[in-house]
Amino acid sequence: MVTPKAPAGTGRDGRRRVTVLGSTGSVGCNTVDLLMRDRAAYEVVALTANGNAAALAEQALALRPEVAVVADEACYADLKERLAGSGIEAAAGCAAVTEAAARPSDWVMSAIVGAAGLAPTLAAVRRGCVVGLANKETLVCAGALVMAEVERHGATLLPVDSEHSAIFQVFDFDQPAAVSRIVLTASGGPFREWEREAMATVTPSQAVAHPNWSMGAKISVDSATMMNKGLELIEASHLFPVPEERIEILVHPQSVIHSMVEYVDGSMLAQLGTPDMRTPIAYALGWPARIPAPSPRLDLAAVAQLTFQAPDTERFPALRLARHALQTGGAAPTLLNAANEIAVARFLAGEIGFLDIARTVEATIEKAGDLPLATLDDVLAADAEARRIAAGMTSTTCAAE
Repeated sequence: MVTPKAPAGTGRDGRRRVTVLGSTGSVGCNTVDLLMRDRAAYEVVALTANGNAAALAEQALALRPEVAVVADEACYADLKERLAGSGIEAAAGCAAVTEAAARPSDWVMSAIVGAAGLAPTLAAVRRGCVVGLANKETLVCAGALVMAEVERHGATLLPVDSEHSAIFQVFDFDQPAAVSRIVLTASGGPFREWEREAMATVTPSQAVAHPNWSMGAKISVDSATMMNKGLELIEASHLFPVPEERIEILVHPQSVIHSMVEYVDGSMLAQLGTPDMRTPIAYALGWPARIPAPSPRLDLAAVAQLTFQAPDTERFPALRLARHALQTGGAAPTLLNAANEIAVARFLAGEIGFLDIARTVEATIEKAGDLPLATLDDVLAADAEARRIAAGMTSTTCAAE
């Protein structure tokens, strides 16, 4: 990981110029909430969304960015009408989202869900700015390429996932050799105690009901399958100079300890807090300073006990698949991520069962084989191939693979 450097505000009166990619999603809305609480400190450059023109326009009218962009071109007319007379530029399309990310700003929140966030995140990185990275898929799909661009352009990645933010806060970047291991904590999701046979009947509404965190549908399903933790394992391997075999996963149902770093002297440092995404978002938004966040304060006496258990990779094979993809390298993590995105979407649409998600991912990786991954075009080609294969899988073919 490139040693982080502190940003300086370049806006009017030294205000920090900010862009939010994916502003209408869960992380994006929480970021907007924090920006609204301290309007004097920030100058908003751009807001982008996928297709929620109404929510995007409401945010734009409140924060007054230079431009508001909706990725879905079919929503452009609606957005333009809602912003008529405001002086705020309206734009649409994936290229416009990437252009918004490339506009001069000091800090960019990368909160677009999935591989769609890769190109805009790279555009921000290539400006050498500070990027708050909530889009873990960027590093899962193209970690080596992205980190090379971070170093080349002098950008700073500040992880926004609660686990990676926790590690960032207690990791000694001046003495990385003193770190013996990283421990990523996981809630275990809503089916932590379920037998695998019972998971065959899981419905989308059950899968999106996370016991601790308030998140979007896709990441909630990823948490339920524990693929989210697998993706975070891959992300951590790129963010921190610690080899894969020394990054462990530990189930911690209370979601109070967000992750830990152990040092060679046996000391273990942890970051604790309530499960509220505004805490890691505020850390990234204010860094290197700390800014107030409206998160509930942690009451350890009320929590009473913290428990831990080893993850079960038989009941949650996504963990095994993710680690194997990381060990395999090449296109394997890209294939894993793309197949998972398609499988989760199909599960939410009622096309496949809950257990078919991991089966689809495994079968897709096996069918795709060894693909080259030296350039961004290679990443996009591998991503497209995995999506094509996964989209054609049925419950029967998944089980047969």
